[in-house]
Amino acid sequence: MTLVGPDLGTQEQRVIDAALRCIARWGIGKTTLDDVAREASCSRATIYRLFPGGKDALLAAITRSEVNRFFTGLAQRFEDAADLEGLLTGGILYASGALAGHDALQFVLAYEPELVLPKVAFRQADRVLTAVSAFAAPYLASHVGADEAPRVAEWVARLVLTYTLCPADGVDVGDEESVRRLVRTFVLPGLVMNAVP
Repeated sequence: MTLVGPDLGTQEQRVIDAALRCIARWGIGKTTLDDVAREASCSRATIYRLFPGGKDALLAAITRSEVNRFFTGLAQRFEDAADLEGLLTGGILYASGALAGHDALQFVLAYEPELVLPKVAFRQADRVLTAVSAFAAPYLASHVGADEAPRVAEWVARLVLTYTLCPADGVDVGDEESVRRLVRTFVLPGLVMNAVP
């Protein structure tokens, strides 16, 4: 998985990449700035210079970088789609693959779930769903209308989060044929039914 944030300088990105590798090995709680400095081949002082505020500032920068990288990849999938089915299938595959293939996130979900799950569950999930809806709605608007696009984006985001965090028999959001079947059998018919007055 490429971990390059397009708007960061080389040194900052090198430190972020090093921190992600450390978190994938030891988790957030056990990763220290000394670990990150060693992994990035720089000094601890360099990390403080790049990320004033220390570990909290570095974690915030990692989050911004990874969210930016995620949306950049998702935009590419959306732009490559020929139709609504392709847009939905490609988006679901990309999003689930990005989440499942993110080593640092997977380590934290397995060993420090209390750091992530509250942010994607209950009322806190609203921020995630709002961000995804706002991002995806313009891509969906020409297919489902501008008024429905945010709701469709949120619904599909909920599907991705649910099936990624709590897998179910019969639906593999990492498998193209399974996702295409989900989209054709449930998502597209749901959109058509919703369009009927």
